[in-house]
Amino acid sequence: MSYYFCIIGTKDNPLFEYEFGTSKQGGDGIARFPAEARHINQFIVHSSLDIVEEVQWLNNQMYLKVIDKFSISHISCFLTPTSVKFLLLHLPHPPNTPPPAASTTFPFTSSFAPSATTSTSSLSRASLSSSSSSTSTSIATNPTSPQTEEAIRQFFTEVWEVWVKTTMNPFYHVDDPVKSPVFRTRVAAAGRKYL
Repeated sequence: MSYYFCIIGTKDNPLFEYEFGTSKQGGDGIARFPAEARHINQFIVHSSLDIVEEVQWLNNQMYLKVIDKFSISHISCFLTPTSVKFLLLHLPHPPNTPPPAASTTFPFTSSFAPSATTSTSSLSRASLSSSSSSTSTSIATNPTSPQTEEAIRQFFTEVWEVWVKTTMNPFYHVDDPVKSPVFRTRVAAAGRKYL
C-alpha cells in the first residue's frame, strides 16, 4: 500500500507532506504511486477538506476514520484540537499481486465519474460493498478493515505527539510549514512502525 500523508493548517494551507509505502508484510517502505498520480494526490487530499468540515461537527472524536474515497484510494483524517488536519491518502495494491512498479498507467480511470445526481457516499458504499467480497484483512489489501483502521489511528496518534512537541517550539509560528528533518524522520519512523 502506498501512502501520502499531509498536514493541513487552519487556513487550509499545506504544512507538511510525506510519501511512503508499507513496511509491513515484506514491504520496502517505498511509495508506489505512478508518476502521473503524484501531483493528483494533493488535489485528492484537498478535495476531502469539505467533507472534513462537515464530519467534524458530527463526531466528537479526533480520529475521523475514512472520510472519503476516490477511485481505489481512501482518505483518512485526524483532527487536532487546534483544527489542524492530518490527512492520509492510502492507495491499496490489489490482492495477490505484487505492488506496481513505476508504471505509466494512471490508477484513477474515468470509471469514477459521478453524475450530478449521484452522491459520493452512495458511490463509496457501492464500491466498498463490492470490495468486501475479498476476505483478506491485512493492512496491504483491505484499507477499511478494523486492523487497518487501528494501525492508522496509532500512526496518527504518534504523529500528533510529535506535532505537539514541534509546535511547542517558541520559534515555530502557527500555520508555518514544518521543515524540520527530525520531524520528517519521526513521521517516517511512525509510518514504518504502524503501516
